[in-house]
Amino acid sequence: MPATSLLSPCDLGLIAADMRALDEVIARRLQTDVVLVGQVARYIITAGGKRLRPALLLLLCQALGYRGEQRFNLAAVVEFIHTATLLHDDVVDDSALRRGRPTANQAFGRPASVLVGDFLYSRAFQMMVEAQSMAIMGVLADATNVIAQGEVMQLMNMKDAALDEQGYLQVIRSKTAKLFEASARVAAILAGAPPELEADCATYGQALGTAFQVIDDVLDYTGDVSLTGKNLGADLREGKITLPLILAMRKGSTAQRALIEQAIETADCSRIDAVLEVVAQTGALQAALEVAAVEAHRAAEATRRLPDGPHARALLKLPTALLQRQC
Repeated sequence: MPATSLLSPCDLGLIAADMRALDEVIARRLQTDVVLVGQVARYIITAGGKRLRPALLLLLCQALGYRGEQRFNLAAVVEFIHTATLLHDDVVDDSALRRGRPTANQAFGRPASVLVGDFLYSRAFQMMVEAQSMAIMGVLADATNVIAQGEVMQLMNMKDAALDEQGYLQVIRSKTAKLFEASARVAAILAGAPPELEADCATYGQALGTAFQVIDDVLDYTGDVSLTGKNLGADLREGKITLPLILAMRKGSTAQRALIEQAIETADCSRIDAVLEVVAQTGALQAALEVAAVEAHRAAEATRRLPDGPHARALLKLPTALLQRQC
């Protein structure tokens, strides 16, 4: 499975061997005597995800000169934490599709999805211990807790048309960007990077993850269903308020704002086409892209102190590539 479509073939080649080693670790650590656990876990892990978070960890390890075996173990930990959040997300949202195929809760049922998500979290924590680093355990434990809080914040914000840009950014920096940040910081700790460089790596991960989620939310209103694997306006149908809607309400007329507010507060999908039209007409999509571009620039700036080399240059290019993604 490719690590991420955001890396060029040349840049992806820099960690191709690492990604194969990661796949081997994932396959080995998913082994269990409980058949259903293995079935559900493999179903979602092999569903075609980008594996951007573990790829980020592996790229940074290479850029910082760390070649130890723990990079594969901890990259797998990051992927397991991410996969657990997806399983729980899809249950909470009652999602039917992910990446163009039925979600695990559709295929195996909600109880199995929740419990296998718990298994992946607990397996990740077992593997963390093997690194024998309290610093790494602290980073990953904190990230897992912050992600859970972000999920709850998003739940509290459902159907709340008063959510502003600051509140939205707080949610996505907790729910999405925190694991990017943790992946980058873990790589720096493994490499024994000095505190200022570790902080730069964390900044890179947070900014990259923030831009990634903003683009994801833009694609919910502009994406090609065959590429994104979900219908346009899926977030609104689930009651989620994202940046394109927030900016459309800010920029739109009184009537346009009222239309979107009503759609948010009632989760009314009958006028989804009208909402999509307002989002396009108000320039909200371009404004959201500009927010993502600011975050991408912040990520690129954070690479300045990385040792020069092909891996650092790949990390520098990644934020710009992210802005152009279609799925």
